[in-house]
Amino acid sequence: MLAEVVATRYVTPLREGGSLPGLMEADDLGVYVVKYVGAGQGRKALVAEIVAGQLARALGLPVPRLVTVDLDPALAANEPDEEVQDLLRASAGRNLGIDFLPGALDLDAGAFAVDADLAARVLWFDALVGNVDRSWRNPNLLFWHGRPYLIDHGASLTFHHRWSSAGAAAGRPYDASEHALIGAGGDVAAADAELASRVDADLLRSVVADVPDEWLRDEPGFASPAAVRTAYVDAVLARLAAREQWLGPLRDTAAAAPRRAARPSARSTTRPAWLR
Repeated sequence: MLAEVVATRYVTPLREGGSLPGLMEADDLGVYVVKYVGAGQGRKALVAEIVAGQLARALGLPVPRLVTVDLDPALAANEPDEEVQDLLRASAGRNLGIDFLPGALDLDAGAFAVDADLAARVLWFDALVGNVDRSWRNPNLLFWHGRPYLIDHGASLTFHHRWSSAGAAAGRPYDASEHALIGAGGDVAAADAELASRVDADLLRSVVADVPDEWLRDEPGFASPAAVRTAYVDAVLARLAAREQWLGPLRDTAAAAPRRAARPSARSTTRPAWLR
């Protein structure tokens, strides 16, 4: 299960994020980027963050540690920004915290050399979970302590916005034409051979178990949080089973993409956009 911490101080809003996440200190002396249940993107974005993020971690992909952050709305009293006050008051209780990586840089795949094998694994993973938010325009990659980290998976698992379409989504091709790592030269077939066998029902059940019950309650068409968890497991397994429908096009797109050479970039010497 995810560690549970209690927020002790609101530090600053991160206005680059569409849901206005905030930097917060917690009672474990950690600092976290907190995404709120009261934000406009709703609870499902947080569910996707946990399911996709914890699955990525289980597959050996680098992601910051996730925790749940208990928020007392009284913390809003000392914030001068009314928008932040409203958001904190609407987010009492459990929220999602992502370990803050101090000094991390936005990773421009054209400015940093990205290991081709890692790039292929990320492409395969993003295709599995349907992540639509890792384009060259918005890579959602950080460079920290000499390695890349994957962040922001709230736009994954889009089938959960309309469960009736989950079956049809299983074999849907993944558009990787503008993926941030499409030009890194990775072998997607080798990534599939390495990762596919590691994704099974037991692993997925352990991943969805990390989602708090209260984020799964009152889901239309489901009798309980347990039923929603089962639906997530079944949907990802169906996507995996149908991968011949999306793996071939993904492999072809990766093979046809022009190789991107590393080049100097001003971004490599600046703070990441989400801290500016």
